[in-house]
Amino acid sequence: MKRARQKVGVEDEAPQTSQKIKKKRACLQGAPFGEALGWGSLPHHVILQIFQFLPLVDRARASSVCRRWNETFHVPELWRRFEFELNQPATSYLKSTHPDLIQQIIKRHADHLQYVSFKVDSSTESAEAACDILSQLVNCSIKTLGLISTAKPSFMNVSKAHFASALTVVFVNSKSLSSIKIDDTPVDDPSLKVLVANNSDTLKLLKMSSCPYVSPAGILCVADQCHGLKELALNYYILSDELLLALSSEKHVDLEHLRIDVVSENPGQVEFHTIKKQSWDALVKHSPKVNIVMYFFLYEEEFDAFFREETPVTHLYFGRAVSKAMLGRIGMNCPRLIELVVCANGLQPLDDELMQIAERCKNLTAMGLGECEVTCRGFVEFVKMCGGRLTQLSIMEEVLIPDNDYNLDQLHSEVSKHLGRMWFPDMMPTW
Repeated sequence: MKRARQKVGVEDEAPQTSQKIKKKRACLQGAPFGEALGWGSLPHHVILQIFQFLPLVDRARASSVCRRWNETFHVPELWRRFEFELNQPATSYLKSTHPDLIQQIIKRHADHLQYVSFKVDSSTESAEAACDILSQLVNCSIKTLGLISTAKPSFMNVSKAHFASALTVVFVNSKSLSSIKIDDTPVDDPSLKVLVANNSDTLKLLKMSSCPYVSPAGILCVADQCHGLKELALNYYILSDELLLALSSEKHVDLEHLRIDVVSENPGQVEFHTIKKQSWDALVKHSPKVNIVMYFFLYEEEFDAFFREETPVTHLYFGRAVSKAMLGRIGMNCPRLIELVVCANGLQPLDDELMQIAERCKNLTAMGLGECEVTCRGFVEFVKMCGGRLTQLSIMEEVLIPDNDYNLDQLHSEVSKHLGRMWFPDMMPTW
């Protein structure tokens, strides 16, 4: 009897065990066996959230699981932000966005794209492919657009007519562009006029350094019409007194960032113009919190036009050697200076220049020195004058010259004491 009862008990359990296995299989296959257990029955907003965290390739694979997931793959929210990657197999190890996907985006999601960038390699073919895609975005509503060359600026190899034609398609059709980054491209004055005509009320950020076909008149057109402009990046050759005065007009909101690249295109053959103090003063009066950032890539004899009178620059980066005399001028005429990075100077100690900078630049919080020379005593005095406001201090150990007052071990503790934190020399970071 006992054996019989045990047998009956086993037979009763078998259907239950089989039922559990079916449930597990159903859950794994996405079947809606139980509302809380099946992948296929997940709420729409949960699937959408999962898709947003997936890389594009994985998202595309997931879209083939079932019809519901495929529908989620095409939800407009997932296509607001997209980066087109265009690389040639022969010249780049990076993978490209698949051509079929590009055509699908143009066909089904062009009007959903809002935050778009194009990342291309050094080949002209990749840049031309990016222009071809831009030319087809006739139903777009893009808010931010970025064109990025990962190696040499390949967009410069595209014909100006082709590039301008492609770019104006976006300028004309978007009507809501707020941020544009088109450094190292053949954008020209007529293109900027189209931009202004269609997006003057929305444009807030424009970065267009190293754009040789843009003239001072072209950028002045932008400043005259785009009264909401907050950030502007350009080359020094198109900076002018008229531009600064236009950015200082009553119609303009406060400019927050002005980035200026000062680059020597033809060493020794270019004389740089001087911006009047009154023009700088007008800008700062209108936008008192504006950050004026200047990147210098000049040879020593080309600095003559700069900092001979007060200049409201806040961040200064010198990519090549700069003379003691130039650093002395900075100490005298840059009272708003917040950050100073000097990659190289020479073999003459900069003690006096640092003292002057510490004394007159009361807002200085960051300093970086590369191939320069400073005595340990002079460096300690500089830090003592600046005190705890130096939040970033990057100096190579080779820069510091031991003297009768301090050796390198004593220097560490003395500088740390005045900074209020532990400090050691290190490699100068890349800004």
